[in-house]
Amino acid sequence: MHVRHLALTDFRSWARVEIDLEPGRTVFVGSNGYGKTNLIEALWYSATLGSHRVASDAPLVRAGADRAVVSTIVVNEGRELAVDLDITSGRANKARLNRSPVRSAREILGVLRAVLFAPEDLSLVRGDPSERRRYLDELATTRRPRIAAVRADYDKVVRQRTALLKTAAAGRYRGDRGALETLDVWDGYLAAHGAQLVAARVELVNELAPEVEKAYQLLAPTSRPATIRYRSGVEVVEKEAAAGNGDVEVFEAALLDALSRRREAELERGVCLVGPHRDDLELRLGEQVAKGFASHGESWSVALALRLAAYELLRAEGGDPVLLLDDVFAELDSARREALAQVAASAEQVLVTAAVDEDIPADWDVRRIQITMRDDDDAGRISEVQ
Repeated sequence: MHVRHLALTDFRSWARVEIDLEPGRTVFVGSNGYGKTNLIEALWYSATLGSHRVASDAPLVRAGADRAVVSTIVVNEGRELAVDLDITSGRANKARLNRSPVRSAREILGVLRAVLFAPEDLSLVRGDPSERRRYLDELATTRRPRIAAVRADYDKVVRQRTALLKTAAAGRYRGDRGALETLDVWDGYLAAHGAQLVAARVELVNELAPEVEKAYQLLAPTSRPATIRYRSGVEVVEKEAAAGNGDVEVFEAALLDALSRRREAELERGVCLVGPHRDDLELRLGEQVAKGFASHGESWSVALALRLAAYELLRAEGGDPVLLLDDVFAELDSARREALAQVAASAEQVLVTAAVDEDIPADWDVRRIQITMRDDDDAGRISEVQ
């Protein structure tokens, strides 16, 4: 798989840019602030419908513009697919596949399969559980695009149920039990959608675990072994996950039971205390949790191991995913640079950003695209292709 063409309109700093791409290794070289990372971000957005830098779409639309457009042509086993995404802040995105509109932007998921390495990856180890949940959900969706709908439905249920909890708590003091009765219905919705999401995550963690262990051993052969584990506030869910079981019905029953038991606490606090939105991916080095105990180098190795494991899973399912490397070589020591370069050596397409030529492995045969700053505004421009 490779991206043959990328076009952006009013995306971040780019008013308009078009780039023809090729299989092999391509490096975007330019000083910080010139817009090279925006190119990688646009490709990642086309693959996942999300940014690796911001949580909302608003910053993606160029200042003064109403919308941004990301267009890609992806080649997979000789077949070309064109994807166009219209990004409008505060509104649902619109998408076209081979120039024909689709009902939901989620229908383009799976056209471009990619794995991203970026400086932000350190938050997978040191950040909040939401970072690790997002890692799991993005990878699960890349492998099984239908998970995007499951995730969207679950998020909607959590929002509506949270609002109902606040209403029910207020109504209880007035003797109005209508909201409480409605809450029982929403408990069922949360358990049903949540069980599907948990099952997808557990299946993924079970397949990721040996790959993470192998990747970390490659990156840090003298360090403690790395392990991962799905953690849940629902005891039955965690027990079943640890045993490698992913029965949706078991998870649904466990969530329903936990919701019943935590009802009073939820009403008091006005938030959903049960469900996969509160779960975590535990990362361990030896007997210690990586977060808070791993050194800077160990943390980078764990983060890279998670990405390398994702790459190996996708590759094993057929076809190399596109590798997106955003300024990561500058962050790594020589051993980790070499390990990442080895993986990139066999990939069908690798797209890299670097501030200076010295950040590119010396023995790489690359196509080099220089990005410079235009004189008339703050946008970058493609000035040279080698």
